[in-house]
Amino acid sequence: MTDRDAIHSVCLLRTSAIGDVTHVVPLAHRLRAQFPQARLTWIVGKLEHRLVGDLPDIEFVVFDKSRGLAGMQAVRKALSGREFDVLLHMQVSMRSNLLSRMVHAHRRIGYDRARSRDLHGLFVDERIPARTGEHVLDAIGSFGERLGLGRGEVRWDIPVPEQALAWARNQVPITAPTLVVSPSSSHAFRNWRAERYAKVIDHAAARGLQVLLTGGPSEAEQAMARSILGHARSRPVDLTGRDTLKQALALFARADMVLSPDSGPMHMANAVGTPVIGLHAASNPLRSGPYSDRRWCVDRYDEAARRFLGKPARALRWGAKIEKPGVMDLIGVSDVIERLDALMKHLKISR
Repeated sequence: MTDRDAIHSVCLLRTSAIGDVTHVVPLAHRLRAQFPQARLTWIVGKLEHRLVGDLPDIEFVVFDKSRGLAGMQAVRKALSGREFDVLLHMQVSMRSNLLSRMVHAHRRIGYDRARSRDLHGLFVDERIPARTGEHVLDAIGSFGERLGLGRGEVRWDIPVPEQALAWARNQVPITAPTLVVSPSSSHAFRNWRAERYAKVIDHAAARGLQVLLTGGPSEAEQAMARSILGHARSRPVDLTGRDTLKQALALFARADMVLSPDSGPMHMANAVGTPVIGLHAASNPLRSGPYSDRRWCVDRYDEAARRFLGKPARALRWGAKIEKPGVMDLIGVSDVIERLDALMKHLKISR
């Protein structure tokens, strides 16, 4: 156990991605509660800062990875002359390992050996407990154990500005049961086919759901939306590229359910308490699915392991990705419709 009076400053290093940064938020809340007198500083990515940068009582140092070495030097300058009692080094890429050298800390806590890579062990002097079978959020939460924190309550409470809430109210009439479809992951091989999304959207519309299509402004996400709209007989409301991260968070909170592959929006929706129909074949939902409730996920991860790697999922390294061409084709339209109908029944949406 750590004497709470001995901790005066903690630096959290997790710059990306959206989903993983979302998983850090419960730990940040627990640190704030356990060490109320301590200064918490979080080194976070530029995009991710737009989602979590207004968390109260936390100092944010923004890392712009697009600037390369200049971005690292900006972090060095922001932290110049400062020393922290503890660094929680929660990212194992080489870039993050190098970035951690901009932080002067008496204790440097990182991942256990099995979850380390890119020479991570050379940049830390303590490690979290070695475990397997953990969800990403629980693995991140275990950094608190080195400071005497128990598992405790998992809460997000990411602030949502009134302007974002007002925007979401305008998109989702309060009388309409709503499905938000966020079809794109930043990892192309985690994405489902547009024509299959279209069939699910048509089914949802036929059952009386208002369907909203959302996503980022990138050309890949815009192309996915165009393809879905081109295949669909119904007409979902297309918000692709039109919402900010805060507006998306408000939209997910207002929706009845969200359909998404393994992606940042999946975890954002989970963070605001909206059930997610997660599509998993390339990744293991037990590790990276929506944390609070994975009942509605379509899980073809074990089938993917057998088909593409020749072994069952239990024989793979925990967290192994199966990002192969065609892996998401293991998920059929009927699989997703079955989960959608089951969730509607659970939510007592009877249209």
